This record gives sequence, C-alpha cells and structure tokens, in this order.
Amino acid sequence: MRVEIPHNLDKATARERLRANSHKIGEQFPGGVAQVETSWPDEDTMAMHVRAMGQELSGRVELEEGKLVFNVVLPAALSFVEPIISGAIKQSGQKLIAPPGA
Repeated sequence: MRVEIPHNLDKATARERLRANSHKIGEQFPGGVAQVETSWPDEDTMAMHVRAMGQELSGRVELEEGKLVFNVVLPAALSFVEPIISGAIKQSGQKLIAPPGA
C-alpha cells in the first residue's frame, strides 16, 4: 500500500520533525498499544515495524521533495481494511511533520 502525504517543508525540516515525532506512531492505533520500532537505513528513509492487535506491519517512509511517501506491507488478514489504514496514515502522517507544540 502506498500513501503520499504532501507538505510544503524542505527535506531537512521534514526529516527533523519525522525523527522527533516517530515515537508517536504507536499512538495512532486503537488503545495506543502498538509496539513500533523505527530505524533510518539512510537519511531519507525511515523503516518501521509495527505490532498491534495480533498483527504485524512493516514499511518505509520515504522523504521526497514536497511529500512523505508511506509504503506499507499489509498482511493478508488486514487487506480488507486497507482504505481505513490509508486514511489513518494520511491523518497521522500530517501530525508526524507538524511543528513542535502543534
């Protein structure tokens, strides 16, 4: 699943905010009980692995000029909720690059 989130930040600012807020990804899942692991294979790519509600997701967030691109691999058991997950990523993705205190 690919979800693009447009923004008007330069890459350095988007990267800084994403790094500062990546710990908030787990809060976007029901009950806020997701376990999220992130790493940065390179300066413009954040890899993530999420465990929640008995399921596991993996994916990457690519920083591109003017947008974040979430590429998430959904397990077959969750493929039917792809539109819901896509909507949640769009909503929470904006929060990940919001200015401090927003």
